[in-house]
Amino acid sequence: MLSPKKVKYRKVQKNNTAGKSWRGCDVDFGDFGLQAMEPGRITSRQIEAARMAITRHVKRVGKLFIRVFPDKPISKKPAETRMGHGKGNPEEWCAVVLPGRVMYELQGVPADMAKEAFRLAAHKLPIECKFLIRGDIK
Repeated sequence: MLSPKKVKYRKVQKNNTAGKSWRGCDVDFGDFGLQAMEPGRITSRQIEAARMAITRHVKRVGKLFIRVFPDKPISKKPAETRMGHGKGNPEEWCAVVLPGRVMYELQGVPADMAKEAFRLAAHKLPIECKFLIRGDIK
């Protein structure tokens, strides 16, 4: 699973996911991209599951670019714990994704194969996604 080597703070606040993504909205590295259409948090397990679905479908042909990284710790309190007693311990890592963010890019594969691979990957993610082609106007 993906996780940062070092963070400044062990626990962070939730924050909001309002607005659209300012950065990472275009297909920059590959020929095809998978773009988020709604805000949400994607865990490192979901990022890895989508990556495996893509690489399995394209049979490791071409190059895959992962453009999101889980750098936010998610804390959870133990089951059946009463209120109070502070914040729970960090359990997993997630990436905050805003609408418009390109999460995955593929290069060196045909368009129909890339579209099917991204469709399979989108089923692994908790947000709605869209298929992009480099150079197309949105």
